[in-house]
Amino acid sequence: MLLHSQFQSQEIRSLIRKKKLALAGNLKLKIYGTLSCNSGKRMNKQNRIFFSSEKEAIHLGFRPCGHCLKEKYKVWKHGTV
Repeated sequence: MLLHSQFQSQEIRSLIRKKKLALAGNLKLKIYGTLSCNSGKRMNKQNRIFFSSEKEAIHLGFRPCGHCLKEKYKVWKHGTV
């Protein structure tokens, strides 16, 4: 997990291009989603975090975004596997 506020934009871009960052999330709301999600693009820099994998996000207690990961969000919400 990497906080956006701790890095410069060039460093973040290079990590994304190298495929070391796969997902982004909101620290306060405990939500994770894709890097291209419109909800994540409107987020404050202080609240944005990055994950290397979905497994890491789930392990840290984050839930899927209802906007960009609808199917995973429905499974999370209803508790079905």
